[in-house]
Amino acid sequence: MNTSEPSSLALLGRIASALERIAPPPREKPDFKRHVAARWRVSGALKYLEAVQRVHHMDADWLVGVEAQHAQIDRNTKQFVAGKPANNVLLTGSRGTGKSSLVKAMLSRYGKRGLRLIEVEKEHLNDMPDIVDQIADEPYRFVLFCDDLSFDQGDGSYKALKAILDGSIAAATPNVLLYATSNRRHLLPEYFHENEETKYVGEEVHFGESIEEKVSLSERFGLWISFYPFSQEDYLAAVGSWVGQLGATVPVDGKKHEAFERDALNWALQRGSRSGRVAYQFARDFAGRTVK
Repeated sequence: MNTSEPSSLALLGRIASALERIAPPPREKPDFKRHVAARWRVSGALKYLEAVQRVHHMDADWLVGVEAQHAQIDRNTKQFVAGKPANNVLLTGSRGTGKSSLVKAMLSRYGKRGLRLIEVEKEHLNDMPDIVDQIADEPYRFVLFCDDLSFDQGDGSYKALKAILDGSIAAATPNVLLYATSNRRHLLPEYFHENEETKYVGEEVHFGESIEEKVSLSERFGLWISFYPFSQEDYLAAVGSWVGQLGATVPVDGKKHEAFERDALNWALQRGSRSGRVAYQFARDFAGRTVK
């Protein structure tokens, strides 16, 4: 008879009890009646939704130079909130042109009508089915928001995104959509040598498998919204819009106005970009110097 077996089981039981006592307690799901936004948090083995206490208010009408993009995402979001068919959205293009701001603006506009937003980092895409399980029975409409989405060579996490967009539980849940932003239209890096896989047969062109896979990932989003570098006119208009929102006034006097525009353009030149983000940064500097 093995007398050590009962003592070993007792020891294992005590170890399990000790681990349960030191393990962090499960987090309660946010009350989405009170909170319009949340983040998916991962800390070791603990994964949970955390309510955002101070939501950044953004009004889409503050954003200049992206009126066409504004109209597209607003139409899609309005359909979604109304319970009508709507698409997952990929917003791509130049940095700082308002992609993330437009998504946040949709929350500000439709939050009182039942829209909720959950931020999910790219590293946690595999957790999306778990997130959806937690919100599937909520009476709200949820946008899962993944900002600055792109994948490096050898990064296999894009397969989780493909599964979600191709009809996993996340895509099939009627109260959930995925909105993502990226500086890359095709999300995955592309290389010249991949063009060697392309074949010309008669009048048809056959893409190589690696190219086709990268293109098809973006195509799984139902709606693409592209953003482009600002013209000088759009940039100055964005500067003026942000200056007003920050409580300052654009000079109207001829020479002072010329100096103001020259300073704004030099600010953009130093940063190598004319964009809404750069316009906002200049406006903050200008308002800080001039508002009394």
